[in-house]
Amino acid sequence: MRILVTNDDGVFTEGLWTLVNELRNISQVTVVAPDREQSAVGTAVTLWRPLRIREMKPIAPEVATYAVEGTPSDSVILALGKLVKNRVDLVISGINQGLNLGDDVHISGTVGAALQGYLHGFPALAISTARGNGLHLDTAAKLTARLVKKIASDSLPKDIFLNVNVPNRPLDEIGMVQVTRLARESHINTVEESENGKSRYYWLVRQQLSKTKDRKTDVWAIEQGNISITPLSTELSSKSSSSGLGNLCPGLLQEL
Repeated sequence: MRILVTNDDGVFTEGLWTLVNELRNISQVTVVAPDREQSAVGTAVTLWRPLRIREMKPIAPEVATYAVEGTPSDSVILALGKLVKNRVDLVISGINQGLNLGDDVHISGTVGAALQGYLHGFPALAISTARGNGLHLDTAAKLTARLVKKIASDSLPKDIFLNVNVPNRPLDEIGMVQVTRLARESHINTVEESENGKSRYYWLVRQQLSKTKDRKTDVWAIEQGNISITPLSTELSSKSSSSGLGNLCPGLLQEL
């Protein structure tokens, strides 16, 4: 199994290398990641300036490592298009230090990077863990390695795109693994206003997600101390998407 690993926190972060050191025991790993913090950039790609790549001295033995002056999505596109073309079986983004739950997956650079792998035809995993004192990144890394083994043995579909969130707990304190769906909630729901005497400016503030009673969601699973595994898709339609729109189209152009 040959794995491309990336993230949105930057190529030097502890989460990425905890994951790499676990995965290189079972696979051949290549790292292509942003050269700096790129959180909350979603699926952004760089179109109007050149992208520079720096090959780095490996931080882990025998792991080819590249730092990209761009976004997480840029990193995956460059990796698959130039650096490791036709030489990977799986794309993994993480370990992100901070959960990616609910509607926030749409702005997550971690999930955005995994999405690029999926769009290029590879199984893809986005791995995140909760922030906190004494990070238990090894828990998320061991879970990821287990998922990789299942993909390699054909125990899981080859066309999966999974968003995985892990409580910041030792492995023996994890409740269970739960397959979930995205909650309809977001951390980014508050705007704070400030002044410096000359101008007024605003902050978009991350708030703690409210408690949910929906046992099928990723937020509920994490609240219970469970691991959340959410299958994602690029399908934007839904069975109810056309409901109530029957009178929309007739005459619409004439009203413009």
